[in-house]
Amino acid sequence: MPTPVSPLGLLLDVDGPIASPITRTIATPGILTDLITLAAGHVPIAFITGRSAGFIREQVVAPLVAAGLPETFRMYAVCEKGAVWFPIERNGMGDVAVDRDVALPPAVVDDVRQLVTQSFASEMFFDETKQAMISVEQRTDVSQSDFRARQPEFNTAVFAILVKHGLGVRFNELESADASGEIPFRLDATIISTDIESVTLDKDHAAKRVLAYFAQGGPLPRLWRSVGDSRSDYRMADHLHEAGYDVSHVDVRPSDGILERPYPVIVIGDQIHDEAGATFLRHWVDKLALPA
Repeated sequence: MPTPVSPLGLLLDVDGPIASPITRTIATPGILTDLITLAAGHVPIAFITGRSAGFIREQVVAPLVAAGLPETFRMYAVCEKGAVWFPIERNGMGDVAVDRDVALPPAVVDDVRQLVTQSFASEMFFDETKQAMISVEQRTDVSQSDFRARQPEFNTAVFAILVKHGLGVRFNELESADASGEIPFRLDATIISTDIESVTLDKDHAAKRVLAYFAQGGPLPRLWRSVGDSRSDYRMADHLHEAGYDVSHVDVRPSDGILERPYPVIVIGDQIHDEAGATFLRHWVDKLALPA
């Protein structure tokens, strides 16, 4: 029997709208149950995140499985901003694919790990679960102010490591190229981490991969919502808009500045992060009249 077509599809960032940026877990009541209700209502749901497959396995997939996913549903994850991807099935994660072509050289990975251990271990830790990119994250026992105070110094040191290895690197809007004039990597500073990643990785490319996967399982809805807490998350909606879908983007941290886009941008009152994410999911459970 063909899968019923939902009127809605969802592309969800994880840190912020789903997982608390403080606890790094799904902590807000209702998020898990509403995700499962929407999945049971045949809403295709994709998690598009900079997080690793290991993090998503432990903090998203395992809680969903424990809460009881439905018999049939469409759910997918693209991690490390497009470098890692896999389906989510009733009993857990499906086969994980990794794009090794975008990974940083092992020598760079080792140098960044050593930098953290020797000079920044009091405020941050090296994420050993990443398979293609590098992430150095705020320790959960350290205040955000203490982390952010050291983050610029760390970013400068990491920039120097990539240059030392002859790699082109861009930090935000500042560029420094290698001899060939190529900029293959960038430093992306977030509120809880610094990511070092290929410039080919971004959430619009991840959204394209998600749509191709969901299309294999049947017709796609025309109406989509993307949800995120950073400016890079708008790229999910950018791709959907450019592909001709009816899309709005939900910004759960508008204090960074709401971007002007040719599609609607939604904020959830004065709520932010996973509180706003929970309100958004509950709205659609109610709007679609899905049985809880």
